[in-house]
Amino acid sequence: MSAGGWTYATLAQEVEVDPKSVERWVNLGRTPRRATALQAAKALGEDVHALWPALHQARPARAISPELVALYEQRADIPVSTFTDLLAQARERIDILVYAAVFLHEAYPRLNELLTERAAEGCTVRIAIGDADSDNVQARGQEERFGHGIESRCRLALMHYRPLAGTPGIEVRAHDTTLYNSLYRAHDTTLYNSLYRADDQQLVNAHVWGVNAYAAPVWHLRRHETGGMFDTYAESFDAVWATATPVREEG
Repeated sequence: MSAGGWTYATLAQEVEVDPKSVERWVNLGRTPRRATALQAAKALGEDVHALWPALHQARPARAISPELVALYEQRADIPVSTFTDLLAQARERIDILVYAAVFLHEAYPRLNELLTERAAEGCTVRIAIGDADSDNVQARGQEERFGHGIESRCRLALMHYRPLAGTPGIEVRAHDTTLYNSLYRAHDTTLYNSLYRADDQQLVNAHVWGVNAYAAPVWHLRRHETGGMFDTYAESFDAVWATATPVREEG
């Protein structure tokens, strides 16, 4: 302020607040309302978030929806432990719908053991992965300018998950849908979101045309009431699962 010749009074007049409010911003670290902060930052020629970092914080998720626990700008921002911890907490159901999601096995080699342990404790585990030979998977690779990478990763995912085929409580299926959002599950319809469900919680990786899944947003949902966002995604998983083809054990 002093470098620009501003006083409490002149800045207060510029943004139409009391000079005492400006004094509290400076001396007590108070944060003004967003609209006022934007006006003040513009007058001072400064970045509003540099002046008041607290304004950079996201809105509380529950202010948007009672079922929204958290919102991540991209999947790459989420530690793999967030996914594995969610699955480890499951007691009744695990659903996975994806094209490949090999990042899980790569970062957590015990994934198959974890799923087997959950199934042994009574969890129903359903895993749907992309059919590498399907037209939709190949089209997705072209949309993302990933070439044959998607197909290769689907084959790698099959290699990872096939040993689970035949395990009591676990079923693996392959789908040929267009995956625009990931779920841990295989399907043959247009796939708009990848889902990682454990009982009444889900991580939904929203797919964006032409964007790799790791760069697309993820929202963490917790079931709040019948017919809510959580149930919408759960029902979409069931619809895809019904059309998917069972993966058999090798040999």
